Parts: sequence; C-alpha cells; structure tokens
Amino acid sequence: MAQTSVNIRMDESTKKAFDLFCSEIGISVSSAFNMFAKTVVREHRIPFELKIDIPNADTIAAIREVDEMKAHPERYKKFKTFADAVADMDSEEDEVEDIA
Repeated sequence: MAQTSVNIRMDESTKKAFDLFCSEIGISVSSAFNMFAKTVVREHRIPFELKIDIPNADTIAAIREVDEMKAHPERYKKFKTFADAVADMDSEEDEVEDIA
C-alpha cells in the first residue's frame, strides 16, 4: 500500500513528552499515530488509552525497601514458611505488650 505523510503541529514540550512516552512503551511516534488512526477508522470512535502508571509514594517506598533487602539480605530475617513468619510477628507483639 502506498504511503503518505501527515504533518502534525504541536507545541515543543508536548512533542518531547510524547516522544518520551512512545519510547517508554516501545513504539515510534509514527507507529502510535498509525495505530490510533487505523483503530479510529475501524471502530468509528476514540478507542483506547495508553498510559504510564506512575507509582505513588507508598509504592515507591515499597520498591526502595525491596531494593534495600536485595542489597543487604543479612539485615533481614528469613523464614521457611509463612506460618513461621506469622509466629515471629506474634511473638514480637507479645514482647511489646510485656514492655508496656
């Protein structure tokens, strides 16, 4: 099928942000516009939303905690079973109550 060019005008900051987004999801800007146009034509509607999930503060903290655990595993307790971990947590709660 013959190809043609389409020129799209947008402000520079939007273009840079869109370029980055496309790069992060692994497609070119041209591919993104082609996907959009073909789907609009086929479905007669704006069909989809592509987005990057930006982690919130709690998720970022959890990721950092896991990274710390990987970097320094000797600082953390290890358990053979989930029941062992729960029993350890229960014993720590008993210790806190004894101190109070």
